[in-house]
Amino acid sequence: MKYKTYNLLPSYGTNTYLVWDEKSKEAMLVDPADKSERLLNEINKMGLNVKYVINTHGHGDHIGGNNFFKTALKAKLVIHRSDAEMLIDSAKNLSAYMGTNIVTAAPDLKLDGGEVLNIGKEEVKIIATPGHSRGGICLYFDETLISGDTLFAQSVGRSDLPGGDHNTLLKSIKEKLFILPEETLVLPGHGAETTIADEQVANPFVGFAANV
Repeated sequence: MKYKTYNLLPSYGTNTYLVWDEKSKEAMLVDPADKSERLLNEINKMGLNVKYVINTHGHGDHIGGNNFFKTALKAKLVIHRSDAEMLIDSAKNLSAYMGTNIVTAAPDLKLDGGEVLNIGKEEVKIIATPGHSRGGICLYFDETLISGDTLFAQSVGRSDLPGGDHNTLLKSIKEKLFILPEETLVLPGHGAETTIADEQVANPFVGFAANV
């Protein structure tokens, strides 16, 4: 599958990912941080059928474009069950404290982890990775991992926000992400791309470097 990265919310540097299957033209949009006519026009010009708008978790800097894209693309809104209430409560998604008061539609599909979503004939595996939030998820396909705010290049997600837990976060990374092939490309919710191999070695929180 192909993917492209967008920065729809420069103030928070959130990575929004458009992922599509070239043969079927089916696609998913991950973490639309804000509405964007430019991105919508690009999707339409490419002739893509966006089946899912997926949130890796429910924080306000990842969900601001949910309503815009869900409505325009007639896509299903998807999030983990444990973060579902964050979409409809600006205090729970923390946007009330960001000064934006974001409330989105309720999800059409609530995940538990372990599901497989199909984009054309391609499979997207849902990996539940709690720790940054209770319902954090990662998406795995074609030796590519969209890691949300669970794993970053030489860093990990915050665990000091409501619903976060540091030990749970590290356990998620070590037991669910570090078992993936070393060559897996990691596309994080913020910042630069990395690989599982690089993080296994150099990540100061969960990699070899953490024990040096």
